[in-house]
Amino acid sequence: MKIVMIAGSNRQGATSTLLLRYIGRLLQGHQISATCIELNELELPLYSPDNEELSPNVQYVLDIVKGADGLIFATPEYHGSISGVLKNALDYMNVSHISGKPVLSVSSAGGPVGVSSLTHLQSIMRNLHGVNSPEWISIGAGSQGFDAEGVPLDAGLRERVDAAVEKFLVLTRSLSVGVMSLR
Repeated sequence: MKIVMIAGSNRQGATSTLLLRYIGRLLQGHQISATCIELNELELPLYSPDNEELSPNVQYVLDIVKGADGLIFATPEYHGSISGVLKNALDYMNVSHISGKPVLSVSSAGGPVGVSSLTHLQSIMRNLHGVNSPEWISIGAGSQGFDAEGVPLDAGLRERVDAAVEKFLVLTRSLSVGVMSLR
């Protein structure tokens, strides 16, 4: 099983990115291949439908997303929505990249929780025919601490993340079996 994770922050040490890295370690603990694309390190040109030629970075993202069995997107919440850098990356994608794939949405907010960004992200995934996981992960002020190994300090957060990842994996396995039985 191949999981692709996209960290949609332009900020070094972003909480949403730290959380995604923690999720990556959980997946590795399940012997699952997890690739993390950090958009603050992989620059993508601004999307324009007039651009006929894709940059190598954009092509890399599209190829790796298309080859994934499941997707996890993480974003900081900015003004009640997802980050611009993540939205730009998503604008390059179409139904052929996302359709039928399970998607786990993750956010980090400066306030209590980032529900608005999660709602927007799930709406985008529905429009791309992705299958939203029944759980999502949102962390807010007070739950954003991580230890030196990148593990969340908040035990309740760790439990919520572990449970959401488990449900995402159940969904991913179920959809993979369904796709294989259709072949």
